[in-house]
Amino acid sequence: MTIVNFKEISEEGLESSPVAPALAGLRANEARYFFNKFKSEYVTSTPEERSDVVTWIQEILSSERNISFSSPILEVFTYEDEELFWPTIYFQDGLAVNVLWTKAEGGKRAVGFKLSFGMTPPAELDAFKWARQRSKLAGEIRGSYFVIKGEHPRD
Repeated sequence: MTIVNFKEISEEGLESSPVAPALAGLRANEARYFFNKFKSEYVTSTPEERSDVVTWIQEILSSERNISFSSPILEVFTYEDEELFWPTIYFQDGLAVNVLWTKAEGGKRAVGFKLSFGMTPPAELDAFKWARQRSKLAGEIRGSYFVIKGEHPRD
């Protein structure tokens, strides 16, 4: 487990990524968001430590949009409170995928994609339109999303 510091960007855990500095900036940007919004530390784990989360996200991607990524997963972040479950997985190629899952019936449920600066969108996401966001920590972040239609219980 690693606590991500958004004041001093570290590539720890992301060294094997060809866009490690940009991916570290993207992760720090997310850490700052969760600290400001929820007063929560941003603690990442290995995919092996949170295989349940990885499997759940992969099932949603596959069943909702027939998406499967070949890039290895480097880290997993999970935020959960009484109302919300919000995990993120970080891929070696620089992609971050998160699932916003409101626990209440009929709540917001969506999959978000964020591309590290300098990353080409993976072929699996060719059909998506990308919005651009500037970040002091990450440079430019491109993002997209889709709304989850089905039910995806977590075991």
